[in-house]
Amino acid sequence: MDAVYGAGKAGGAFDPITFFLQPQTILRLVSWIFSIVIFGCIANEGYINRPNEVEEYCIFNRNQNACNYGVFMGSMAFLCCMAFLALDVYFPQISSVKDRKKAVLADIGVSAFWSFMWFVGFCFLESQPVDNPLREGGDAARAAITFSFFSIFTWAGQSFLAFQRYKLGADSALFSQDYTDPSQDAAGAPYTSFGGDNLESPGGGGGQTNSEGAFDGTGGYQRQDY
Repeated sequence: MDAVYGAGKAGGAFDPITFFLQPQTILRLVSWIFSIVIFGCIANEGYINRPNEVEEYCIFNRNQNACNYGVFMGSMAFLCCMAFLALDVYFPQISSVKDRKKAVLADIGVSAFWSFMWFVGFCFLESQPVDNPLREGGDAARAAITFSFFSIFTWAGQSFLAFQRYKLGADSALFSQDYTDPSQDAAGAPYTSFGGDNLESPGGGGGQTNSEGAFDGTGGYQRQDY
């Protein structure tokens, strides 16, 4: 199968250099790193307590939902990036055009969903004032907000690239279905003999007599003297 939906023929050798230089791979790795940063910042330094308190509260306006949202989003985005990286590695081995189409459509939908969720998360975290009386964890909170904002664009970029692959793949699939090789079309056409009905097949009798009769001058051929 020719190149369809951004990959070459199925069964080709895996080239790690080409794979890691692909734009979608770079964006997935960047999103993967951002998810680790967001998860680590909130899980490690997102919970603080006052000097006269024992219980720890979320640094984002003491709202536990804000920290829980950030931790959940970071961990799930991490797993999602790993899953799609594995799919990208396996994608060239998929021989079915329909399966490739499903994978690309899933990439479009999931990436667009995560871009929207990170937009919601950024707005949610940004709206929560940082409660940091001891000035501990403030940098981690700001880092989580910043990388949540960046994640909006990295996931949106993945969705855009997947949509480009879908458009290219749809055109390629349509071409492969409608295209007919001229050499194959000519080979499949019935063969017409030169002499028309005057010539018989080699297996029939009288082939030599008909051949002589076809060139005895009665068929319209006139000899020219020079």
